[in-house]
Amino acid sequence: MGYRILETEDIAGYLRERGHWGTDEPEVREVSDGNMNRVFLVTATDRTRGLAVKQALPWVRVAGPSWPMSPERADAEARAYEQVAKVAPDKIPAIHGYDSDNYALVMEDMSDLEVLRTILNEGGTYGPDTSRRIGEFVAQLSFATSDFGMPSAERKALIAASVSPELCKITEDVVLSEPYLEHEHNHWHPGLDDLAVAFRSDPRLRTEVAELRHLFMTGAQALLHGDLHTGSIMVGTREGAPVVRVFDPEFSFVGPIGFDLGLYWANTLVSAARADALGVEGDHGDQLRLSWDAFRAEFRRLWPTRVDTFFDDAFLDRFLDRVWTESLGFAGAEIVRRIIGFAHLTDLTTLPDPVPASRRALLLGRELIVRRAELTSPEDVEALLR
Repeated sequence: MGYRILETEDIAGYLRERGHWGTDEPEVREVSDGNMNRVFLVTATDRTRGLAVKQALPWVRVAGPSWPMSPERADAEARAYEQVAKVAPDKIPAIHGYDSDNYALVMEDMSDLEVLRTILNEGGTYGPDTSRRIGEFVAQLSFATSDFGMPSAERKALIAASVSPELCKITEDVVLSEPYLEHEHNHWHPGLDDLAVAFRSDPRLRTEVAELRHLFMTGAQALLHGDLHTGSIMVGTREGAPVVRVFDPEFSFVGPIGFDLGLYWANTLVSAARADALGVEGDHGDQLRLSWDAFRAEFRRLWPTRVDTFFDDAFLDRFLDRVWTESLGFAGAEIVRRIIGFAHLTDLTTLPDPVPASRRALLLGRELIVRRAELTSPEDVEALLR
């Protein structure tokens, strides 16, 4: 039939065509809230079962056809889920099928869970397992799809299949260049005018970000989620046990491992800035350390299974040190772009007065970028926070 944009009234018939639903008539509602896709929740009338359908549109949803965007990004998302399902199936939604003609994923209904950012913005905490599981998720995916966990020929095929020039260009521009230039995408609170100007005229900062940009463009270490932030993580409880689900890996490509960790760390540090501004007690400041410790421990646990034993234990130590340093740099860049770049974080914008917390976060972001080689442990970052 070719590509067709699905509407709410199409979903029940579409699922029957694909063999995902019976003859009963479900309740279907659209719950799209991002910039890129449409999402529908499908629920049986007796509430005994449900599915979600996510379709990539051929344009940015909030702009319409004036901002075209290839729906082939859904192919990258499906590939990422396929890879993660091999090594960390408990950390992603169950995928029931992918329709490459219509760029549509049919997956587990996660409406019983909540988006992590929403919980944090409403005064909640991360809980004891969230960051640990995120650290494990990054380690499991990155080890399995790196030269340590995958034979060379398979790796080269994965790299070729995962090339995503359109979405990578968005990251290269929006995260790793535009905030440091005069650009129409950039905007910020007027109370940050001086810092926005200073960041654009800071040669040291520009050079360090250029180094991170080059690493992003050339560092094909492992398959990444590519957009790992608190808005792409759902958490909750099922049968009395905590549940963490990572979703929306449509920016997935083979790149530097530190990028995924850095995006997550940036979001945890900004959530800590929000909590501090509101005087909220919580566990926000612990999350970088918890996720790093879990990442490092899981990577070391997997190390004896590496396919190429020429890489020895001393090399692993050096490798993990580099990942740590690069992650800090990417964390800083993500903080900066979320305040004076294109897409801002509600963690800060919904504060009664966003300026003080935003200023502190911006200055922290700069320090993480330019001093990343000096900050050798989570304790060093915690000292910066203090």
